[in-house]
Amino acid sequence: MNTRNDIRNIAIIAHVDHGKTTLVDAMLKQSHIFRDNQVVQERVMDSNDLERERGITILAKNTAITYHNIKINIIDTPGHADFGGEVERVLNMADGVLLLVDAVDGPMPQTRFVLRKALELGHKAIVVINKVDRPNARLNHVANATFDLFIDLGATDEQAEFPIVYTDALTGRATLDPHLAQRAFKNAHGEIVPNDLQPLFETIVEYIPAPKIAPNDPLQMLVTTLAYDDYKGRIAIGRVFSGKIRKGQEVTRIDVHGVMEKNKIAEVFIHQGLDRIPVDEAEAGEIVAITGIPEVYIGETIADAFEPKALPPIRVEAPTVRMTFAVNTSPFGGREGQYSTSRKLRERLFKELEHNVSLTVDETESADTFIVSGRGELHLAILIETMRREGYEFQVAKPEVIFHKSDEGQLLEPYEDVYIEVAQDSMGSVMEMLGTRRGQLTEMHSSDDGIAHLRYRVPTRGLLGFRSKFLTATRGTGIMHALFAGYHPLSGEIATRTHGSLVAHEAGTATTFGLSNAEGRGILFIGPGTDVYEGMIVGENPREEDVVVNVAKKKHLTNMRSSNADIAVQLTPPRNMSLDDAIEYIADDELMEVTPRNIRLRKKILNNEERGKIKKSAQKARERDEEKVMA
Repeated sequence: MNTRNDIRNIAIIAHVDHGKTTLVDAMLKQSHIFRDNQVVQERVMDSNDLERERGITILAKNTAITYHNIKINIIDTPGHADFGGEVERVLNMADGVLLLVDAVDGPMPQTRFVLRKALELGHKAIVVINKVDRPNARLNHVANATFDLFIDLGATDEQAEFPIVYTDALTGRATLDPHLAQRAFKNAHGEIVPNDLQPLFETIVEYIPAPKIAPNDPLQMLVTTLAYDDYKGRIAIGRVFSGKIRKGQEVTRIDVHGVMEKNKIAEVFIHQGLDRIPVDEAEAGEIVAITGIPEVYIGETIADAFEPKALPPIRVEAPTVRMTFAVNTSPFGGREGQYSTSRKLRERLFKELEHNVSLTVDETESADTFIVSGRGELHLAILIETMRREGYEFQVAKPEVIFHKSDEGQLLEPYEDVYIEVAQDSMGSVMEMLGTRRGQLTEMHSSDDGIAHLRYRVPTRGLLGFRSKFLTATRGTGIMHALFAGYHPLSGEIATRTHGSLVAHEAGTATTFGLSNAEGRGILFIGPGTDVYEGMIVGENPREEDVVVNVAKKKHLTNMRSSNADIAVQLTPPRNMSLDDAIEYIADDELMEVTPRNIRLRKKILNNEERGKIKKSAQKARERDEEKVMA
């Protein structure tokens, strides 16, 4: 094995909002990727619209910079645990990682997940303490907490001896001197030092190992990411582990089941800045993008045509939450979406599997219904929002957890470790809510600033729909993070729904008169002029039962009533239900109707009379069962 000293392959690990994408921006600018007069937007790596709106990284991306003739391939990874599938596969391309932590918050729960995966792969890490200019920065505390995290995750002695770089990503400054960082990059004379990330680049080159290569061995490349181009077709991105890859080369594609197929590479690209540069040949150790293989998928090996040898396929953790996707069957179905048939829905869901490796799609007995499984509510919500923006119209049911059975036949369910930071005056209500959801307190301590830090082990079932109630109870100041903690025995019944729904009595257009009458029954989700249909959910009832209301009712005009009287009625502004809110809200007997223009909530059975009969028969059946038990 040879060492290729002209390349370093690194992945950046960070918690949401710790400045990872901002640091990559600064690294790109200081390596002169952009022209001096080029207008560059902030967070340039967050190219997806949803990433910009939510302020999080969803998709892993590749870029590259050059420092003193050494190419540094950078992989920007998601910080949210729901997109762990992205992280697990891209870490295969890296030889080391940058662990970015906030100078105040320190290492956060979701950092644990990605760091654990990196350490298991044997990667060495550089710790970057960012935002050192914050007034309440705690550099020593954060450094010690990070070391404790490495030890807790089982790091080797070599991995635990990590270098620390202090940065202010927003201004593009870095230093190895904690005293200079403590002074927010002011030297002994009180002057701000120049914008320079050279200490970070030097540390990467010196500490991250150069890739080990076997240039004379047969070609082996592992496909870890897919892209698509209207002209070039499917683009496979991955690292060349051995041999060389050339334009026009005959290769063998080996799928995850070992099936082989001959192909020919059309073009080879390498990354430079934000661009893909065409090259005639790339050697082992490089991260490349290739075209010309139409049926390639993530986890497959591109091997030599005459000596094909497969690399170990990518393994990702199994999904824990699933939702039912189906064709929209509401009275408004087909009005607002460009794609609303079962064929189009099926095509889109199975296309998602090509690059979303931690997602699974299962067909059901019904041709227009599919079960989609993912790593969490956010993982599935991003898919729903993406499809909605692409013009798809469909309906989804309430999220459900995926149960397993042990070898002894015992039913197991997924659990999560929940990390909570909350003001002490809100701690009681949060602990009460988690207690009713079968949460077990495993750790508790308070900081000097009056913030309580809680750690719970909670069934995933108990967390479905919990986030919005948590934010309400803490008046929006609470911070909550959850990490998958494995499968454990079923915890018992959990009552998560404490409210009912206000359901429309008949089809029509909501009027001020009808809404003013319904307003006394609960919180409304719609305003005047909204089209409604029978069985559509128009609001929330604070009590557990559903209430049928006629929001389309008109005031009858008489000699004693003026048609202008409605103008004086003052309605409370309706609650604007976002996609995430709607997913958390719906119950077992409810659906969410998703279209490019609207998100509506509805009952599965739209007819109010029929729904009432089914509810009564179910109640009678429960009473008979109780009588049998008593007897």
